[in-house]
Amino acid sequence: MDDKQLRRHVLDELEFDPAIHAADIGVSAREGVVTLTGCVPTYPQKLAAERAAWRIRGVKAVAQEIEVRYGDGRPKDEELAHRVLESLAWNVDVPPGAVRVTIHHGWITLEGQVQWQHQRESAEKPLRHLHGVTGITNNLLLGARANADQVKERIEEALMRRTRDATQRIRVQVDGGSVVLDGEVDNWDERRAAEHAAWCVPNVRSVKDRLHIAGLES
Repeated sequence: MDDKQLRRHVLDELEFDPAIHAADIGVSAREGVVTLTGCVPTYPQKLAAERAAWRIRGVKAVAQEIEVRYGDGRPKDEELAHRVLESLAWNVDVPPGAVRVTIHHGWITLEGQVQWQHQRESAEKPLRHLHGVTGITNNLLLGARANADQVKERIEEALMRRTRDATQRIRVQVDGGSVVLDGEVDNWDERRAAEHAAWCVPNVRSVKDRLHIAGLES
């Protein structure tokens, strides 16, 4: 697929997705790298536009340059900070006092330490829908040291439950709490399932996804 076709497919997908107001989104493509520009009215739409681009066959990377512009005026950072803290306080998955919050022009930065990846994700997810958010940087760290052999074994067991011929097609390397996934999967859903399986194992701090999708050019 050439760049012109790839750009057309991404534009069509953006128009097709009812969650996205695509009129003000620009798309360019070069050698499999798709760049999204323009503006959207909410942060969830910015995320939805990026997900839409990744759904297109042949996309190798996405450069996300979309701006979030609130037509009715963005609240002050102080007001947004109170909403963020309230959301974290009500979040049963997030340990009290574990997360530090910084906000600059609507961009939220989360710092601190939690024990599980699902806690890290849970802290961020509700914040995406708060009015006034222009972006989120999740710098939450995962604590505790990991036994590499145990982590590798648990990931491989999870992969066997989720993907076809997992141990033959997917290689798992573990160094402390860092995991590298390498090999080949059938589609994007299977790739996400493999990455999710790695994150579900206790003490995993980072996952590097080097998996290739069968039939796509590397």
